Amino acid sequence: MAPSLDRRAFLRVSALAGGGLLLATHLDGVGEAFGAQAASAFQPNAFIRITPDGLVTIVAKNPEVGQGVKTSMPMLVAEELGVDWSSVRLEQADLDPDAYGPQSAGGSTSTPTNWEPLRRAGAAGRHLLVAAAAETWGVAPDACAAANGRVTHAATGRSLAYGELAARAATLPAPDLERVALKDPSTYTLLGTRVAGVSNRDIVTGRPIYSIDFTLPGMLFAVYEKCPVYGGTVAGANLDVVKAQPGVRHAFVVDGGTALDGLLGGVAIVADSWWQAQSARKALEVTWNEGPTAAQGTEAFAAQAETLMQQPPRFTVARQGNEEAAIAAAARTVDATYAYPFIAHAPLEPQNCAAHYKADGSLEIWAPSQTPQRGRDLVVQTLGVPEHKITFHLMQVGGGFGRRLTNDYVVEAAWISKVIGAPVKLLWTREDDTRHDFYRPGGFHHLTAGLDADGALAAWRGHFVSFGPLTPEPGNPNAFVRSANISGAEFPSGFVPHIGLHASLIPLGIPTGAMRAPRSNAVAWVYQSFIDECAHAAGADPVAFRLQLLRVPPSRPEGAAADGFSADRMRGVLEDVAARAGWGRTLPDGRALGVAFHYSHRGYFAEVAEVSVDAAKAVRVHKVWVAADVGRQIVNASMAENQVQGAVLDGLGALMGQEITFEGGRAVQSNFDRYPLLRMRQSPPEVEVHFRITDNHPTGLGEPALPPVLPAVCNAIFAITGTRVRELPLARHGFRWA
Repeated sequence: MAPSLDRRAFLRVSALAGGGLLLATHLDGVGEAFGAQAASAFQPNAFIRITPDGLVTIVAKNPEVGQGVKTSMPMLVAEELGVDWSSVRLEQADLDPDAYGPQSAGGSTSTPTNWEPLRRAGAAGRHLLVAAAAETWGVAPDACAAANGRVTHAATGRSLAYGELAARAATLPAPDLERVALKDPSTYTLLGTRVAGVSNRDIVTGRPIYSIDFTLPGMLFAVYEKCPVYGGTVAGANLDVVKAQPGVRHAFVVDGGTALDGLLGGVAIVADSWWQAQSARKALEVTWNEGPTAAQGTEAFAAQAETLMQQPPRFTVARQGNEEAAIAAAARTVDATYAYPFIAHAPLEPQNCAAHYKADGSLEIWAPSQTPQRGRDLVVQTLGVPEHKITFHLMQVGGGFGRRLTNDYVVEAAWISKVIGAPVKLLWTREDDTRHDFYRPGGFHHLTAGLDADGALAAWRGHFVSFGPLTPEPGNPNAFVRSANISGAEFPSGFVPHIGLHASLIPLGIPTGAMRAPRSNAVAWVYQSFIDECAHAAGADPVAFRLQLLRVPPSRPEGAAADGFSADRMRGVLEDVAARAGWGRTLPDGRALGVAFHYSHRGYFAEVAEVSVDAAKAVRVHKVWVAADVGRQIVNASMAENQVQGAVLDGLGALMGQEITFEGGRAVQSNFDRYPLLRMRQSPPEVEVHFRITDNHPTGLGEPALPPVLPAVCNAIFAITGTRVRELPLARHGFRWA
């Protein structure tokens, strides 16, 4: 369902100094759709400034984390405004939810939530400029047309540039945003084209545009040592020794609190340079109160999961029919246990933040946050600085993938600056970043399927062993920790007559959080691998088996919330990708195709991977085909393709060697030597992307392309080797990249 405009939506029109036009588009009744960050009102979501020289400035309100919104969202405005892209200048907004509405990056929400409001903002500007030209010439507005930054009167051939009309347009009454005419998509000249990212040149030429590059005059530099066991606190530290190190200005203990996503206890070291602070850190000796998480570890989790799987599940997520009776009566059963590890976000830019607490009690923050409003709220709660005295600058982010949805580094920098009364830059090391992540949680699945005499999937039972809080929530013993839950609507739920999805929880003191395609990045691998197992057990072609499942009239099991899944749209992408990849063609020995699909974040994706495996278990992915359905309009063809290809490569990186293990409540891996990222030479030479255009509301692309590639590759490995990989990463089974 698309967000709609109500009667309270309006446009504020005013003049700029020197005769220009300022449009502040207010949409008071429009909340963020699709479960995005809530707000009481969705107010000015775009400011458009047009100066007499014809320069158009469009404000980009959301954080730029590499997904391209600083370019693509202003494109929505520019298309409807009818302005040449070369005359547009983009400006990054600071945090101001009262002015812009929610400002966040996550959940692939930017396109679906801004698609209509930002187009209407541009259309309202075009309406005013056309009206100003018509008034100037004394003609009817519908006799005029706007394009390329000019309004033309076709009958006389007269035209005026937007800059020439701006002053008069600023005096006209604002149009009704709900009624303003939008362009017919067939007339689009900008949307759907390839537009280079506004920061591309700066990135490739190494200009200091990222948050990690930011400096202030007189700024000091800080490092922050936290307990290696999550939630531990400081018992004692040799601060006098640290303070005696070269360049050190301050060294002090921060007591902190107990919330893992807030200000945790630690030791702050502040020096004239970051290298001096980090060097002094080597002399630091801390005695820690480690707390209960010190008893937790990866081997213990696996043992607990094995025990729980031998017992009845603790609770049911969703159920329909009687899966146990149907499995008992099945012509054939398939049984398997899958497991996947905790993994880290590993953005190339470690966590960092600059903060300046001033003598008047105000605070200025420069941070690479995906959720700056939450960051500001955390600072208000922790430091007691009033909200109106905080200025929060949105910095360009060197990779987020969900890690920067939490703002622990922001509150750390703000606290340190308040203590020392000076501007400070906090920069984590790579080891800090890896050992103090909010990890994608691991999980364990015991799955059993029943096939009928015709090989059709008649029953499905899943026992999901996941993680809950170390201290269960009062009255909610079945609460999962963040991103460790499962949806009762996860396919094939609703397409199998007898299905039961059950769960048991292991108490967890390790912090978890959303990672690109949260939950789906693991569940898709499990479910699409197991569906492949069922297809082979039935003697069926894996594509045909999936298509047959998608032809079953769907129903909703008890406990499964509606998620908008369309079998028709998924069939479309599956048939498309199979045809493009030449599914069923003969391949050389040691090479095969694997297929998988998944629905997440409102996107429909099916993928085929062509894979080879040699006798030494060296794996090469030769090509990946992707078919996607994200609605009726691609905003920026270049960035859309980039997002899909990047998601596929992210998935491949996680597949082979990435895992975080724990001993004594602390992460074992700390850097890329033991947590390998995908190398260019290991990447497939081509990721071929095709978008199916369907008459549905446009949706996002940051996440849904990632989940299918993991099972597609594993399904190909099975087709080559006969080995079914049921535990990730692949390196655990002797596989490596060729």
